[in-house]
Amino acid sequence: MVNLKRAAACLFIAVAGFTVNTSAQTKGYYKGMVVCAYPDAARAGLEVLKKGGNAVDAAVAVQFALAVTLPQAGNIGGGGFMVYRSAAGQTSTLDFREKAPALATTNMYLDGSGNVIPNKSLFTHQAAGVPGSVDGMVQAHQKYGKLKWVDVVQPAIDLARKGFVVTEHLANDINRSQEQFTKLNANGKNYFIKTTPWKAGDVLVQEDLAKTLTLISDKGRAGFYEGAVANYMVAEMKTGGGLISQADLNNYHSVWRKAITGSYKGYKVITMPPPSSGGIALLQLLRSVEPYPLNRWGHNQDSTVRLITEAERRVYADRSKYLGDPDFYKVPVDSLLKPDYIIGRMKSFSWDAATPSSSIQPGSFAGYESDQTTHFSIVDAAGNAVSITTTLNGSFGNKIFVNGAGFLLNNEMDDFSSKPGVPNMYGLVGGKANSIQPGKRMLSSMTPTIIEKNGKLFMVVGTPGGSTIITSVFQTILNVIDFGQDAQQAVTSKRFHHQWLPDEIQPETAAFTDEVLNKLQQKGYKIKPRGSIGRVDAIVVTPQGYVGGADPRGDDTKAGW
Repeated sequence: MVNLKRAAACLFIAVAGFTVNTSAQTKGYYKGMVVCAYPDAARAGLEVLKKGGNAVDAAVAVQFALAVTLPQAGNIGGGGFMVYRSAAGQTSTLDFREKAPALATTNMYLDGSGNVIPNKSLFTHQAAGVPGSVDGMVQAHQKYGKLKWVDVVQPAIDLARKGFVVTEHLANDINRSQEQFTKLNANGKNYFIKTTPWKAGDVLVQEDLAKTLTLISDKGRAGFYEGAVANYMVAEMKTGGGLISQADLNNYHSVWRKAITGSYKGYKVITMPPPSSGGIALLQLLRSVEPYPLNRWGHNQDSTVRLITEAERRVYADRSKYLGDPDFYKVPVDSLLKPDYIIGRMKSFSWDAATPSSSIQPGSFAGYESDQTTHFSIVDAAGNAVSITTTLNGSFGNKIFVNGAGFLLNNEMDDFSSKPGVPNMYGLVGGKANSIQPGKRMLSSMTPTIIEKNGKLFMVVGTPGGSTIITSVFQTILNVIDFGQDAQQAVTSKRFHHQWLPDEIQPETAAFTDEVLNKLQQKGYKIKPRGSIGRVDAIVVTPQGYVGGADPRGDDTKAGW
């Protein structure tokens, strides 16, 4: 254990000429910036940049460091998406989303009467999809990295072996899950279980995870998908009736996909294609509101909230029907993004009253046949940019450790449609496009995004938050472009969410004034306040250099030099 003074020091670190700071300062940096969800991970990424690594090198270091320091969402047992833009303007995306095991079946979470079995897709071994994070980082590094692989993995090994200081946020999250950790890990070691409550300033050491990371450092992909770690995973599956086999691990491969691009008020938006729903939904939302004078109406004013809500309900309705894994299902990307289609969807919006979600169905067009995640944004001195969102799905995934390997399994199978029309843990509904099939990637809301202005890098942004990811990224972009907020203001500003079903606006506490609330309710909008939404991490390029926005809703940290 260490004292609280050391824990506080973790939040402001001065090392060899650079700073890691969680305060709301807007200082710009020219040589590089990392914004991510935990101070030690931000430091790891920036140290890699200092050693001559590029944005992808730093991203790999941050990904593995978060697997140690942010077990709620950082992972090697999950998956995610990367959007990359080189300094010269070339773009690509990497899909390292988890996949359904070969033994998965469409009705695997239904009982004999065809009803969804509660929690089977959340807190069992069968909830886990085949992990993609390690393969994704290996592929990203092979294509774009500069430093040696061992050098970018080493910071995570050190954090796992030597330990790191637990923050109040992490302590509270671990304490809330003690009962489930104890129940679900009766036969193996769980590094989060202890007899006294966790508190800020405690040091968490994870020896098994350090050994696993060392194998990944020494052997790359084979250190995870083959050998001892793979054996641990398969053995863990057998203890709880899980489906992941050695063949599933052998057959898992990340996929490079062409980025989805679009424009908004002269800015170029570069974002993630399916099986993320985020990119298509984000562009639909931006194009839906583009004709309107948001900057004149103002941030979170009643007209602004109404317009955004009506756009969101229509976009989420489309999401429920048309989006899924493009390797299994023909996603009508071009049709969904046609300006005439988007304009047509908004024609039913009336300023007189709220549009009931019951009257909104997925759109139609000719020729068509049929919260816990984490994000980090990185820019290097040359201007290469990386936006990565990665997840275990629920907080701590399915809360089951791989015995002997020291990492948590995901519960991403819940992101499939267990049954058409039945909502998942985030209240999202889906249909055939996102049904369970062997080897298929489940639909996601992750929305890592990069924005250009006049052909040059302008913004890197993303967030965790389940179904709220899309709307949080959307509103943060509006905060910068339409409302003139700087990076820190844009991620700090209060947010709200609507996702078609349930038919309600969900604002954060104090997001709306009493006057705005009354106007919305008079027009028939149902308001259901909620806690914090997302943890956006963003970088904006300014004349003063790279300016970061680290979300104060968590331990998110911006680090620049």
